[in-house]
Amino acid sequence: MRKVSFLQRKDPLEEEDDAGYLDIAVPEGKHPPLQLSPMPEKLTSHQVVRRHILSSIIQSERSYLESLRRILQEYHRPLIEADPRILSPRKIRPIFYRIREITQCHSMFQIALASRVAEWDSSEKIGDLFVASFSKSMVLDVYSDYVNNFTNAMALIKKACMSKPAFLEFLKKKQASSVDRITLYGLMVKPIQRFPQFILLLQDMLKNTPKGHVDRLPLQLALTELEMLAEKLNEQKRIADQIAETQQLARSVSDRLLSKQLSLEQGSLVLCETLIETVYGERGQVLKSKERKVFLFDDVLICGNINVKGPPDISSLVPVGPKYTMKWSAPLQQVQVVEVGQEGAQGKDTFFQQSGAKRPSSAYTSGKAALGPPQLYHELQELQHDLSVVEEVTLLVGTLQGTYQNLNTTVAQDWCLALQRFIHIKEEQIQSANKCRLRLQVPGRPDKSGRPVSFMVVFNTPSPLSKISWVNRLHLAKIALREENSPGWLCREDEGKTMTPFRCPLLACHMPVFAVKSPERKLEAALHNPVHCALLGFSAASTSLPQGYLWVASGGVGSEGHIEIFSLNRPTPRAVKSLQVGSAVRCLEYVPEPFPSEEVEAGIHEAPSGMCTNICVGLDNGRILVYSSVDTAAQCTVTLSNPEGCPVLCLRHSSRFLFAGLQNGTVMVYGRNNSDDLWDPGSYRCVNLGSEPVRTLLVLDDSVWASCGNSVTVMDISSLSTQKFEVHPEPTVSVAHMVCAGGGVWMAFSEGSSIRLFHTETLELLQEINISSRSTLLNTGQKSMRVTSLLICQGLLWVGTAQGVIITLPVPKLEGIPKITGKGMISLNAHCGPVDLLVAITSALSPELLKRDSVGDGPDSACGAEDRSDTSSQESLQQSNSYQGEGMGKGRGILLQYKLRSTAGLPGRPLTAQGDEASDSSLESLEHSVEDGSIYELSDDPEMWVRGRPCKRQTGHKDKVISAAVISGGRGFRRLKEGTAAGTGMSGEGLENILMVWQLPLTV
Repeated sequence: MRKVSFLQRKDPLEEEDDAGYLDIAVPEGKHPPLQLSPMPEKLTSHQVVRRHILSSIIQSERSYLESLRRILQEYHRPLIEADPRILSPRKIRPIFYRIREITQCHSMFQIALASRVAEWDSSEKIGDLFVASFSKSMVLDVYSDYVNNFTNAMALIKKACMSKPAFLEFLKKKQASSVDRITLYGLMVKPIQRFPQFILLLQDMLKNTPKGHVDRLPLQLALTELEMLAEKLNEQKRIADQIAETQQLARSVSDRLLSKQLSLEQGSLVLCETLIETVYGERGQVLKSKERKVFLFDDVLICGNINVKGPPDISSLVPVGPKYTMKWSAPLQQVQVVEVGQEGAQGKDTFFQQSGAKRPSSAYTSGKAALGPPQLYHELQELQHDLSVVEEVTLLVGTLQGTYQNLNTTVAQDWCLALQRFIHIKEEQIQSANKCRLRLQVPGRPDKSGRPVSFMVVFNTPSPLSKISWVNRLHLAKIALREENSPGWLCREDEGKTMTPFRCPLLACHMPVFAVKSPERKLEAALHNPVHCALLGFSAASTSLPQGYLWVASGGVGSEGHIEIFSLNRPTPRAVKSLQVGSAVRCLEYVPEPFPSEEVEAGIHEAPSGMCTNICVGLDNGRILVYSSVDTAAQCTVTLSNPEGCPVLCLRHSSRFLFAGLQNGTVMVYGRNNSDDLWDPGSYRCVNLGSEPVRTLLVLDDSVWASCGNSVTVMDISSLSTQKFEVHPEPTVSVAHMVCAGGGVWMAFSEGSSIRLFHTETLELLQEINISSRSTLLNTGQKSMRVTSLLICQGLLWVGTAQGVIITLPVPKLEGIPKITGKGMISLNAHCGPVDLLVAITSALSPELLKRDSVGDGPDSACGAEDRSDTSSQESLQQSNSYQGEGMGKGRGILLQYKLRSTAGLPGRPLTAQGDEASDSSLESLEHSVEDGSIYELSDDPEMWVRGRPCKRQTGHKDKVISAAVISGGRGFRRLKEGTAAGTGMSGEGLENILMVWQLPLTV
C-alpha cells in the first residue's frame, strides 16, 4: 500500500498530483455493505439499545460518505472535465480543497467499521475503533485545512455565481436533478457538522453501556478524543468567520486609523449579531426600525448598516454575506447599558440626542430620553394612583342606601381587581421591555459649547438570551481592559505568548478577606451557598457574580475559628456577616436540599419536608457544626462529635449520609434523623482506613473515595465495603487533593509537582502531568512546584501551587475521560504565599429572565397596537367568553354576575377583571393605544356568569444560563512578569489574606 503524501502539502493552490493520493475503492464482493446480522435472542435491554445505536452509526456514516462522494462525482469532476470550461482549475481547487482527503479518511473508517460490525455479537466493542481512527494528527490536519478554507470557498462560489452565469446555471441544474434537492452548500457543510453528530451517538452508546462492560472505557476515551477534535475545529471555524467579518467591516470604515486597527487586530472580535435599531418619537411612538450589524471588539463598539445581500437566486444556493457601512463607533469604556427607568441616574452634564435625529429636540434636553418603553413607568404610576382612588370609591359605594343595577359593591370590587390586573400586566411589560431591548448610551460629538453629548440607541434583540449575552460580554470586555488583565495569562505552548484577554478567565477583583489584618489566621476552606435574589434586576443578574453567599473559613494553631460570609449579588463580593467558633475551622461542606429525582435515582424513599439546606463546619477539636442556610441568618442547629475528639480534616455528603475524614485515619459516617432529617449525632459508623490522616474525600455516584497516606480507599455508600489501591509509589507521600470530572479523578500529593489521573471504574492510572514543566517560562526559584489546591470548573483544571502561582489546564467537559491534551496557561496574577484554596461558584440565572412574557416581544410589536374596529372587538369578546368553561373548573378568580355589552364608541379601557383576548393583546403591547370600552349590565342568567382568571403565563424556557466564577485565597497579591522569581517580589499588601475573583462568561 502506498504512503499518502497529501499531508505534506502546504499550498492549497498547488497543482494536485493524483499519484500522491490513495483512492479507496470498495468492491461489493470483497467488502459488502455494512449490515448487522439478525438480532439474537435473549439480549438485555442495554444490548438491544446498543444495537440500535450501532445501526444509527452505520446509516449515518454511509450517508455522510455518500455526500462526500457526491461532491467529488457530481460537482468536482464535471467542472474539471467540462468543455468548454465553466471555471478554471485554479478556481476549482480551493473550492473543493481537502474533500478528497476527508473522503479517504472515512473510507478507511468504513472498512474498519465493517469488520467490527461483523463480529459485534461476540465482542460488542466500538469505542477503540473511534480512538484509533480519529486520534491521528492526519485527521485533525485535514479537517483543520477544510474548516479554515470553508469561508473562503463559499466566497469563491458566490463570486463565481455573480461573474460566471454558466456556473450559476450549473449549480441550479445539479440541485434540480438531485433527489433530495440539496445544494452544494448543504453538502459541503456536512464535514463541519460531522463530529458533533458522532459525539451525540457515542453519548447515547455510553449511557447504555453498563459499568464493567469491555466497551465502557474505550467509549469514554473516544468521547474525549472527539470532543477535543470538535473543540479545535469549532475554534478554528470561529476564528475564520471572525476574520472574514472583520475584514468585511474594515473595508467599509472610512476612518483610516480605525480601518488599519481592525485589519491588524482581526482576533479581537468578541461578539457580533444582527439587531434591530428602533427610533422612537416624543410620545413613545415608533418612527422607524432597521436592521443593524453590531460588532463588539475588545476596545470598541461599532454599529454598521447592512447593505443588500445579493440576488435571491444566488442566496438560495450559497449563503451570501452582507456588506456593511459603518454608522458609528465608540470607545468601549464610554458605552453604558441603561435599563428602562434608569435615565435619571445619568450625569447632569450630559444631555441626550436621539439616534438618527439631526439635532436634539426639547424632549431630550432635560436629561431624560423618552424612548417609548420608559413611558411604561409613567403609565404604571397612573394605574397605581387610579387604584388608590377606586379603593376609596369602593368604600363609599358600600355606604349606599339604595340598590342600583350598575353601581354596587360587586362592580366596585371588580374595578379594583381589574386595576390590579392592569398593574400586573404593566409590570410584566416593563420586565419584557428590559428582556429584549438593549439600550445603550453612546458618546457623540460635543456641542458648540463643548458640553458632552450622548445619544441613546435602542436595539431589539432576537431573544432575552441574546440580550443577556450582550450585557454580559460588554461587562466582561470592560474588565478585560484593566491593567491586571492586559495581559492576564501566559501560554507556554505558544512560546510565551500572552493570551487574548477575553479567551481566558478574567480577574474581576482582589480584596482582603478580613476587615482587620490577622497574620495568624490561615485560610482553610471556602464554599458557595447559592441563593437566588428575587430583587436582582436584569442587567445586574447578567453582570454580577453567581448569586448567593461565599463562606470563607480560617484557622491556625491554637487560634479560634473564624468564618466570613460575603454576598455575591453584585460584581464585587461584599462582607455581610462574621461567625466565631471555638476552634480552628479545617473544612466546610455545603449540603443542598435533595431533589425528588435525586432520591428516586438513589433508590431512597422521598425525603420528609423537614429536610433543608445546611452548611457543615469541621473543627480542629473534632466537632462538626451544622448551620441552617437561610440567606445570612445562619444558626447552628446540630453539633456532631467523634468519641476521640480527633480533628475533622474533610467533609463530604451523599443524599442520606455525611462523611467526615479524621486525622487518625478514620471515616465517620453520620445518618439522618428520621424525625426532622437533620444529621443524627447518635447514629454514626466508623470505618478505619489506616494510621495516616484522611486528608481528602470525594463522593461519586455510588461510592466514596477516601485518601489515607499514599493509597485511596473506595467505599460503597450503602454497604460501606471497601477496596484499597495504591496511587503513589512513595510511602511517605500522601494524597492531598482529589477532583472528579467525567470518568476520571485527578489527584495531587503532599510532595512533588506531579498530578495523576485515575479511572473511576477500573482504577487504573491514565495520565500523569508534571506541573513544573508547565511553568518553565517563570523563574520559580525552585526545581519543583508543590501543588496546594486543585479544582475543575467549566473545562479547566485549576492548579494552585506553594509559590502562589495558578496554572490552568484544559480538560473535556463531557462524560469522557478528563485527559489533558491542550495548552496550559499560567496566571500573571498570583499570591505571595501558597494558594490555600480554590473554589468554584456557579448558579443558574432565574428562568424568569429567559421568558418572553409579552406577545409584543418581536420587532413588529414596537410599532404599537392599531385601533381595532367594532367587529374585531366583538369577535375577541366572543372568543374570550368561550374560555369560561375551561376556567370554571379551576376554582380561581372571582365570580362575576354581569354580562358585557359593547360600547366601542366610548373612550378608555374596559375596566373588568375578566382577562379577555382583546384586552390582553392590547394591554400587552409595549406602546400606548386607544382601546375599546365596555360597561356592565347586571344579569340574572347563570349562563352569563364570567369567572375572572389570572393572566396566562408562558411555560419555562428550556435554555439554562450558567454564571460561573473561580475564587482563590492566599497571602498577598502580586503581578508576575516573565523571568521574575515566583518566590520573591511581594506586593505592598504584605501577607494579608487575599481573595482573587475570576469571572467567566455566561454559558448556555
